[in-house]
Amino acid sequence: MGSPQGSTLTSAAASEVDVCLLDLLPVYVKELIAGGAAGAFSKTAVAPLERVKILMQTRTSEFKSLGIFQSLKKLKQQDGVLGFYKGNGASVLRIVPYAALHFMTYEQYRCWILNNYPSLGTGPSIDLLAGSAAGGTAVLCTYPLDLARTKLAYQVTNAGRIGNSLSFNAQPSYNGIKDVFRSVYMEGGLRSLYRGVGPTLIGILPYAGLKFYIYEELKTRVPEEYQKSVVLRLSCGALAGLFGQTLTYPLDVVRRQMQVQNKQQSSQLGSPQIKGTLQGLNYIARNQGWKQLFAGLSLNYVKVVPSVAIGFTAYDMMKSALRVPPREKTASVQAAA
Repeated sequence: MGSPQGSTLTSAAASEVDVCLLDLLPVYVKELIAGGAAGAFSKTAVAPLERVKILMQTRTSEFKSLGIFQSLKKLKQQDGVLGFYKGNGASVLRIVPYAALHFMTYEQYRCWILNNYPSLGTGPSIDLLAGSAAGGTAVLCTYPLDLARTKLAYQVTNAGRIGNSLSFNAQPSYNGIKDVFRSVYMEGGLRSLYRGVGPTLIGILPYAGLKFYIYEELKTRVPEEYQKSVVLRLSCGALAGLFGQTLTYPLDVVRRQMQVQNKQQSSQLGSPQIKGTLQGLNYIARNQGWKQLFAGLSLNYVKVVPSVAIGFTAYDMMKSALRVPPREKTASVQAAA
């Protein structure tokens, strides 16, 4: 009789200790954990579609005329099933700190704006400002990992021939993330690790802001009894990502082409390097056609729905599991501190 009771007491005590330890964690640490987990879940879920999108944006001669399913089939034939996840290690390695910083700094920027500029109110416009600032911060801190992911995803085994010559033989081969960093750094120093960061920042500031703005605005229009519905959260996140991506997609194409280009390739092919956002937009539209600025957009629609939806939903659920207080309460606590 005594043993089961003691076991129950021990279990209850252990649970209470776990809760106490969880409560000891600072709010920003919990937000970092929740954001990192959300990013890893969402990125891995859409890894095959992400790789095909990069190939459609950069390998115009091989994938330009192919649809989504044809591109996936071609990729499987050339690289096998594991080829769907080539570069995903670098992608997850980047997205965990990126998403962690993105969500955490969004919450912190939002609290800072509310505490220092109360005249702006508490509407979705605050989410727009905080989301834009958070997106820029996260990009600057993690951009070299995004470049490495793109370099690795760009490689296709046995790409074959175009006409009478091998395709993309001027592009070096990389064996991993460290190899990418070493090669890119030797080519142009630290600055080359941030090649394409210009259009990235120009694109991420409105995209990140709009994404948070639309998501939070849509959530406020959901009846209170359905606020915790996973399906509705997924729907709000999907619409937020869909709208934001459409407006900023051409900048993403410029960024990808800047990331995969190199001096040797440009000199051998006799084409100028893309060095800036406007020049890149003009060059791609003039030489590859304006449709190339939207190459892979249909795939991005397919990808962004689960990606953003899973990201936002996982973040909200992780915050609940980690006992993160409501944002209004968090803001008042930080103001008092």
